[in-house]
Parts: sequence; structure tokens; C-alpha cells
Amino acid sequence: MAAPQPSAAQELLDLYDRGLPSVYGYLVSRCGNAATAEDLTAETFLAAVTAVKKDPAMEINVGWLIGTARHKLVDHWRRSSREERHLRSLDVAVVEDPWDTSLDVTLARSVLERMGSHHRAALTLRYLDGLSVPEVASILGRTVHVTEALLVRARNAFRTEYGDGC
Repeated sequence: MAAPQPSAAQELLDLYDRGLPSVYGYLVSRCGNAATAEDLTAETFLAAVTAVKKDPAMEINVGWLIGTARHKLVDHWRRSSREERHLRSLDVAVVEDPWDTSLDVTLARSVLERMGSHHRAALTLRYLDGLSVPEVASILGRTVHVTEALLVRARNAFRTEYGDGC
């Protein structure tokens, strides 16, 4: 009588026991971060389970696992690179206009109080009340073009006065 064949689940468990040190060692030596290596190792073994479910006859071995781990690592590096580029682009946007950062509220109020009423009204309506330029123009009884010019002059005056007050 022939020995019973191990089930697919048992074969995967045996493969896990044999392959885990190699897969984890491969990943941790390349990414240098234990948590990332653990996540990628889990993804690798999940890919093995998925592959066996799709094709039960597929032979998965440690070499297949290492190849899959390599692909998982490359995917991780690509994601990280995209995220880093995105964060750098956000940092550049902040650096380009430091006035988008928070201001000292007491100093900003003091600067607004010292400004002319037309500048103070335009800045308050636009930036504190959050109105659009056409809405500010309508309230001030000016054209949109004149209001845009007024806002440019008011912002410049505010920046100069705020910078002197620091």
C-alpha cells in the first residue's frame, strides 16, 4: 500500500517552514528594515497560496518564493519612490510660498488694524471669510480686475508690515 500523498495545505506549510528563513533573510538583507521585510515576506507567502489556489498542480519551491520576494521588494521600492516624490513635491510647494504657513495671530491682527481700510477689507473678505475674488469685488463695488490688483497690493503691504513686525 502506497503512503498517502500530503495535502496541498500541508505542502504549503512544509514549504513555509523550509522557505521562511531564506525569504525573510533575502528581504531583510536588501531592505534593511525588519518590519518591511516581515510585511513583504507575508505578501510573498500569500502570493504562493494564491498561486496554488489558481493552479493546484503548480510546483512552488524556495526558488519560486525568492523570485516572488524579489518582485515584492521591487514593487515596494517603486511605491516608496512614488510616495517620496509626492512628498518632495509637496515640500517644494510649501517652500515656494512661505506665506501659506500659519501666521502669528496677534501680529497678523495688529498688521491688519494698521492697514488702510480698503486693503483690510479686501484681505479680510478674501482670506478670513474665504470669499472668491468675484464675491469680494461685488461686495466692495469694484470690478474683478481692479479687485485682483487691490489684493496684490494688499498682500504685498501685509507681507512688508508683517515682516517688519517680527
